[in-house]
Amino acid sequence: MRFSRTSKALGVAAIIALAVTGCGGGSGSNTNSSAAADPNKVITAYSNEPQHPLLPANTNEVYGGRVVELLFEGLRAYDASGKPVNALAESIDTTDSQNWTIKVKSGAKFTNGEEITAKTFVDSWNFAALSTNLQNNGFFFESIEGYADVSAVNETTGADGKKTSTPAPKAQTMSGLAAKDDQTITVKLSQPEADWSLRLGYSAFYPLPSAALKDPKTFGENPVGNGPYKFAKEGSWVHDQSISLVKNPDYNGPRAAKNGGVTFKFYTDPGPAYTDLQADNLDVTDVLPSNALKTYTTDFQDRNSTKPVANNSTLNIPGYNPNFQGEAGKLRRQALSHAINREEITKVIFNGTRTPATEFTAPVLDGYNDKIPGNDVLKFDVQKAKDLWAQAEKIKPYDASKPLQIASNTDGGNKEWIDAVANGFKNNLGIQAEIQPFAKFAEVLDLRKSQSLPGLTRSGWQGDYPSLYNFLGPVWATNASSNYEKYSNPEFDKLLKEGLAAKTPEDANTKFNKAQEILFQDLPGLPLWYLNRPIVWSNNVVKAETGWNGGILYYNIEAK
Repeated sequence: MRFSRTSKALGVAAIIALAVTGCGGGSGSNTNSSAAADPNKVITAYSNEPQHPLLPANTNEVYGGRVVELLFEGLRAYDASGKPVNALAESIDTTDSQNWTIKVKSGAKFTNGEEITAKTFVDSWNFAALSTNLQNNGFFFESIEGYADVSAVNETTGADGKKTSTPAPKAQTMSGLAAKDDQTITVKLSQPEADWSLRLGYSAFYPLPSAALKDPKTFGENPVGNGPYKFAKEGSWVHDQSISLVKNPDYNGPRAAKNGGVTFKFYTDPGPAYTDLQADNLDVTDVLPSNALKTYTTDFQDRNSTKPVANNSTLNIPGYNPNFQGEAGKLRRQALSHAINREEITKVIFNGTRTPATEFTAPVLDGYNDKIPGNDVLKFDVQKAKDLWAQAEKIKPYDASKPLQIASNTDGGNKEWIDAVANGFKNNLGIQAEIQPFAKFAEVLDLRKSQSLPGLTRSGWQGDYPSLYNFLGPVWATNASSNYEKYSNPEFDKLLKEGLAAKTPEDANTKFNKAQEILFQDLPGLPLWYLNRPIVWSNNVVKAETGWNGGILYYNIEAK
């Protein structure tokens, strides 16, 4: 969900250049002059209740992420096209892609006055990686030497057959990470990785003040950061209602705010939010009700934008569901995929704001390949779906005692397409299916994290940094931070590691796409479509835009 760099790493410049060309412009750009903008006016934006307290290393969902990104600044940031730019980093250098030296700019402070030094980053990263701190994004530090020691866990199997992981670190700090002086960080990776510094703009790598390390839970309710915004006051997070941010007057980084603040208003249904926008009671949204996808360009003439972004959607199938285990389960996964009419759904329900998926990443990324062996399983084919299902029935009968449920938050306009998918399963496979609705996205994540899904779940990924690996490693690698359904395949993991160690971006992408062949064999999730992000804004806004990964650039919004 987030995004910086100036390094001597082999091949990194090529990654940046291709990432930039992959993210095109939009439509419906506002033509009003920015001279009418009021730099002190607060804008209001659509959102939903974050899942966790607002700690960068523990926030890996979009609604909490959009707040964290505005409150904090890292060594790097990403511009609208996905190009990394230095923020708190003076320089990031390497001669061998394994040993890195990072110079931190002097004079940077948190909004409480605490100075940000090399030690701040070292302490923050060690906190994030240490397994006993239970930070969701700890996996992002996997490349640093010593990560395995601080992230170690014990895994036990209970009488019910369920596996339980308990943190059991062998060390408290990563051996490959050190602060040499107030401005110098040295990092040794466990293997050379040419594009490692590309990740340093992601929120997991943000610095934390000392108070956060002492009492993370309390800090997360009223976080103190160093980004373009800060909490309007203590208690600015009114749970299930809103979060209010104001401009940080001391911020001087690459994301300077063009407005006076952002108030995120929480909705559980995009319909009322759309009505509020039409009445100018809400200023911007990136979530539209399905029935507005055909009218938003006329409802908001010259106040809308749509463009392809690094964002995808999948239908995940938990490996612990008995109906989808073993050889019969693999056949059923294939049958489900063939029973989904992606072309029709993206055209009729999404009105072209989605593009049918051909693999597990996103077309705007360097290395994207729409001809990966095995991806024919994504083609709508009713007869093949029925044949595969029949083959599975001969091996092991399907338990049809309950409808197949698809867990999803309803605020994102998901009900319509899930109903269409469920009807496809019913009409093409003869099984009952239905949505398992939740008002909050966080509730779905909690269910997934506890491995308590009764059926399937909608999922999706918004890029953290522009790389194929970011769509594969954190989501599908063994024990990865967002691998909630606990998929694991050693061959897949091996190919990812080989890709990370590749000397050129081209070689890396070849390995990553080879790894996708394994995903098409196992189908832990069914790729559905890529997002062409539509946003609309009110008459109170001069203009708004999204970045390379689909996130609204709130700091760049100009208000009237």
